[in-house]
Amino acid sequence: MGPNQDNYYLSAYGGDDETEEHLVTNSNGDSRQHSYLHSPIVADDSVSIHSVQPRRPAHQLNVRRAAEREEQARREAVRSGLYGEPIQELEYEDYDRSSFTSLSKPYARREIPEDDENQQRIMEKLDDTHRDREYVSRPSRGPSMYQRMRMMDEGEDENDTALKRASLLLRRQLSKRRSVAADGPLRRSLLDSSAADSSGPSETYGDANIPLQEISGGADRHISEMPAGGGTGADDMGGEATEAPAPAFGMDGSGSFRMVHIGNREGNAQYKYKHNKVSTAKYNIATFLPKFLFEQFSKYANLFFLFTGCIQQLNGVSPTSRWTTIVPLAVVLAATAVKELAEDMKRHRSDSDMNKSAARVLVGTAFEERAWRDVTVGDIVRVENKEAIPADIVILSSSEPEGICYIETSNLDGETNLKVKQGLPETAQLLTPSDVGDLRGHLKTELPNDSLYTFEGTLVSEGGRIGFKEFSLDPTQVLLRGAILRNTDWIYAVVVFTGHDTKLMRNATAAPIKRTNVEKTTNRQIIFLFIILLLLAVLSALGSQVLTSRNRDQLAYLLLPEGEGAKTFVKNILTFIILYNNLIPISLIVTMEVVKFQQAQLINADLDMYDEDSDTPALARTSSLVEELGQIEYIFSDKTGTLTCNIMEFRQCSIGGVMYSDIVEAGKRARVVNGEVVGQYDFSQLKEHMREDERNTMLFEFFQLLATCHTVIPEHQNDAANGIEYQASSPDEGALVKGASLIDFVFHTRKPRSITVNIMGVDKEYEVLNINEFNSTRKRMSAVLRCPDGSIKLYCKGADTVILERLDESASEFVQITLKHLEDYATEGLRTLCIAMRDISEDEYRKWSAMHAKASTTLTNRQQELDRVAELIERDLVLLGATAIEDKLQDGVPQTIYTLAQAGIKIWVLTGDRQETAINIGYSCKLIQEDFSLIICNETTHWETKEFLQKKLDAIREGHGSNIDLESLALIIDGRSLDFALEKDIEMLFLELATLCKAVVCCRVSPLQKALVVKLVKRRRKAILLAIGDGANDVSMIQAAHVGVGISGQEGLQAARSADFAIAQFRYLRKLLLVHGAWSYHRLSKMILFSFYKNITLYITQFWYAFFNVFSGQTVYESWSITFYTVFFTVMPPFAIGVFDQFLNARSLDRYPEMYKMGQKRIFFNVKSFWGWAINAFYHSLILFFLGTTFMFNDMEHDGVGGGQWVYGVIIYTAVLITVLMKAALITNMWTKWTVIAIPGSLVLWLVFLPIYSVIAPKFGTSTEYDGILPHIYANAKFWLSVILLPVLCMTRDYGYKFLKRMYFTKAYHIVQEIQKFNIPDYRPRMERFKKAVHKARLLQRLRRTRGYAFSQNEGGQEKVIRAYDTTIQKPSGY
Repeated sequence: MGPNQDNYYLSAYGGDDETEEHLVTNSNGDSRQHSYLHSPIVADDSVSIHSVQPRRPAHQLNVRRAAEREEQARREAVRSGLYGEPIQELEYEDYDRSSFTSLSKPYARREIPEDDENQQRIMEKLDDTHRDREYVSRPSRGPSMYQRMRMMDEGEDENDTALKRASLLLRRQLSKRRSVAADGPLRRSLLDSSAADSSGPSETYGDANIPLQEISGGADRHISEMPAGGGTGADDMGGEATEAPAPAFGMDGSGSFRMVHIGNREGNAQYKYKHNKVSTAKYNIATFLPKFLFEQFSKYANLFFLFTGCIQQLNGVSPTSRWTTIVPLAVVLAATAVKELAEDMKRHRSDSDMNKSAARVLVGTAFEERAWRDVTVGDIVRVENKEAIPADIVILSSSEPEGICYIETSNLDGETNLKVKQGLPETAQLLTPSDVGDLRGHLKTELPNDSLYTFEGTLVSEGGRIGFKEFSLDPTQVLLRGAILRNTDWIYAVVVFTGHDTKLMRNATAAPIKRTNVEKTTNRQIIFLFIILLLLAVLSALGSQVLTSRNRDQLAYLLLPEGEGAKTFVKNILTFIILYNNLIPISLIVTMEVVKFQQAQLINADLDMYDEDSDTPALARTSSLVEELGQIEYIFSDKTGTLTCNIMEFRQCSIGGVMYSDIVEAGKRARVVNGEVVGQYDFSQLKEHMREDERNTMLFEFFQLLATCHTVIPEHQNDAANGIEYQASSPDEGALVKGASLIDFVFHTRKPRSITVNIMGVDKEYEVLNINEFNSTRKRMSAVLRCPDGSIKLYCKGADTVILERLDESASEFVQITLKHLEDYATEGLRTLCIAMRDISEDEYRKWSAMHAKASTTLTNRQQELDRVAELIERDLVLLGATAIEDKLQDGVPQTIYTLAQAGIKIWVLTGDRQETAINIGYSCKLIQEDFSLIICNETTHWETKEFLQKKLDAIREGHGSNIDLESLALIIDGRSLDFALEKDIEMLFLELATLCKAVVCCRVSPLQKALVVKLVKRRRKAILLAIGDGANDVSMIQAAHVGVGISGQEGLQAARSADFAIAQFRYLRKLLLVHGAWSYHRLSKMILFSFYKNITLYITQFWYAFFNVFSGQTVYESWSITFYTVFFTVMPPFAIGVFDQFLNARSLDRYPEMYKMGQKRIFFNVKSFWGWAINAFYHSLILFFLGTTFMFNDMEHDGVGGGQWVYGVIIYTAVLITVLMKAALITNMWTKWTVIAIPGSLVLWLVFLPIYSVIAPKFGTSTEYDGILPHIYANAKFWLSVILLPVLCMTRDYGYKFLKRMYFTKAYHIVQEIQKFNIPDYRPRMERFKKAVHKARLLQRLRRTRGYAFSQNEGGQEKVIRAYDTTIQKPSGY
């Protein structure tokens, strides 16, 4: 049941009588709440919609809503009526409303019979719908009711006394409710004071049934006043006395707000607010040692060696020197500590540079430069154009009219369009240091929190130029740290939050300790090896115990103690643990660290990732995570500044069916075919066409529209093009105005009621009658102008879908050709807008203007009413053409995303930008393909979100394997829905649906939401995640992921400073992952496996030898030779493999991105491969020891002298060394000079070292075991037979296995190695051309189904801004 078509316009457009209708008081004294005041009242003093509350679980929210509805129904039942029929509209029959769509219609109140259940049910449903729109799940978000009322009050017509009186009545009602709610259970104020002030500015909402009473006095902006004496004052309502403000204090008893004394450092010092120094470093002086030791000893190898080093200090336990473990461990830890300190010092230097940035702080009546770190809460600061905001501040005044300023928040929320902020009118007049220094008072603000879009507070003036007044503050007055002041010469502001209390830092997280998947796997295998080592030690101790017991009579000369079997057993276990301890390589950790460091240096030195324009190389800020780059499965990317360049450029346009472009390729130049123009003209030819009579009119109207239909403000700058820099809240609008200036339509002056455009050297002034602003529902904006010739014209620009349906069919002859041009523009990834106009008669405008004026002053659904009125005049348009703007992607972004997708990497875009913009960029950069089906989630409640996700997930499950291709699904979700999707009972639905999709785009998300999404995937999926961004809003996401990459070379370097890797362009991510990542993972995997192999091969021979020495704990090798085995003789091959080996070259890895999937599947390093290498080492040790023992069983030489144990040990040792070096040679894919030095060079080193050491060491008493053994080695034929034959026998099996694997169990990379080796031609270009043709065909199909559109602009408020500007007036200097 709805209102009739004829009674559409409502009493909001009528006279005073209709306005009074909203404020009726019934006979029983109950006040009727105004239709706007549908704020739910809850009998729970802990609940406040607008105060900072902890997040409520979904079930609590629904219980609350049920209680609200029940209470509302109870109240309505006792009232005499609900809403009535629509009030008669303003008579105006000239408009055809048949195509007009009404979303909702305001109703006046009237009596409705209680037995009319149908109307009661409809009205209750409307109430519930309105209430559900309240953002109860995030109470802090959005303006409070009082602030909304105040904003609506500001827009009213001064002459409309009835509406003004209504607003005052409502405001007084809210103020009065505060005192009632303060004592009752319905207390809901954010700024509640322990010393309750009944006339204070707290935004409280009491019982809806408080009677409305008339008051006298004007509509003053402030909430309450005090006389100059400061003691008491008379209230407007009846002279009630009000107390002076309570004494200053930091917060009330409940801790609900903070107190900030303006310009009073001493007064603020008592609260001990945080300083403005920030740190993103991992360590400081106090935390370095505990953090470092915890991180290092979380590696089980280090923990094991510490234990071994300790038991080596026990007398009579160690069969080797007591320093052979503890000294190498100390060296390893020291080297790692130096590396960690060096990397963290880079972060400290970056933080120091930021903390030392200059800020201007008011001292007395002059501004002094101080470092950011010295800015404190309460300071008055001056920020100038293009400077970063040093802390969270409340703006007082600016160089712009009415305290307006522009800020860029791409570092905070990723949006490129400029935001408008505005100081209070009372403080906007403080334009000099002496004026602002005379400000006396304090601020009461909300406590520090992480919500970027909310702020509630009060400015209390205690004299000075403003007097004794209080003013409410909202997000409009707050500028956050991380934002940059744009297009504004200067601002004065008060600091409210500093350092880690700022909203930006509240969204950041502490730098985490990240451990790689390879490290975790290595740790687990070390545990298994330790268990094996312990078993070997126990078996050896048991063997010693058994054999000693059996042969005690024959071992009397050993003087074995009686009755100490258990003690001896434990002692033997410790002895054998020390003997076998190098089964776990002590050099592994330091080798890994050095190899990783060198791999990081290779990244830093890669010229392919060097950006010449910004002189920025790639930078590995930490070397600990290089191998993770080769296993990435998910990439979480910011959009603005990461995928795009933040640059909008006017590239092409279609005017009257003719295409024009700034640059025209030779093959696309315009020519006439069969009487029709085919191709494009350039802009120089366009200027020539302007002078041709047959084309002049449409071209003139087109560029006149671009130069006049906008909310851009010109600012004269000497260094700008044409001497003018355009301030535009929409980057699209700025690009269009700049484009018009290139065609000599130069917009250069704006006044509150007019603009001036220089058209081909002649200044023309246009009167701006009305602006119908852009919003996401309308998808268009229009301007009603009175042209220099006196005619009135409507200029309109917007999405093709909304412009085309409003065209006059008889007057638009270029629709089809323009649509074709739009398709061509969209295939190139350009942002498109349609341009249209119509002439308006004076009589039509007069009638429409009256309705527009009424709509702009209504208190009920003002924006909807304005949209309806705009709909009436935006009809019968004449299409002029279309524009194409390039939202310039960074170079190579589409190719990079496409290639990464081929590599099996899923890319999620998390952006603060609008949904339409994000989707458009998704198509442009090939994240979303043309044949993708989009799942768009824009739900507003918890249960709607859950139902939507469940429904889509069920549909995919049911259709899986039939008509649904999971490779062609993309999920689009906005920040509101994402907030619900991240709750506990929905997160798995969201995650499962998202991971089934090929691409995910999250729009309008906060920095904290970005981090929560990353943490959800990290917690629930066993996958390696990478996050990449360029702004401070991306820091928390970057730190939450396994690997963080920052885009450097931009204005904001916060992301690069907090990231693990920094690159200058997104396209460099391709080589960073596919080449360096794949290399690092493969090299490190092979290096770790080889390190374990070489140690197991040597030290298991110690175990076999124990069977021949009655498990006495005797070692077969000299103790320092054991240490040198790991430190010198086998240390170079792992380095050569880990740093220089390439299983495929860079070109092949880039050409065949599918090779990257081997890292995702952990093919090179996993449990199976580890134990395969371990078993192979056991096998080799068996051959080397037992065959070697067989060869040396009778070691009598020609003179009857035997070589003895140490000659035997040296032969086995040498055979083992040659075997492991041959194994290193077998697994090496690419030989370099360093490989030659490492592998054959290690053998030469041993053969040279042995004779020198055997001669020198005995003389110094270091090693007497090798005294005189040299002649028994090099002159012994068995030595040469063993060291040649035994390694060959060992390698025969390995070589045969490698042959079988490559020939009969071939893997993909084997084939690519063959292509690479023999330089086999690649015939894929033909296939790629075919793919491009299919790509274009699918794109056209998508465009015909639903054409893309994006127009990034702030919604609402722009007309108010432009009405305040007069660029002919000199701006104040601020001094």
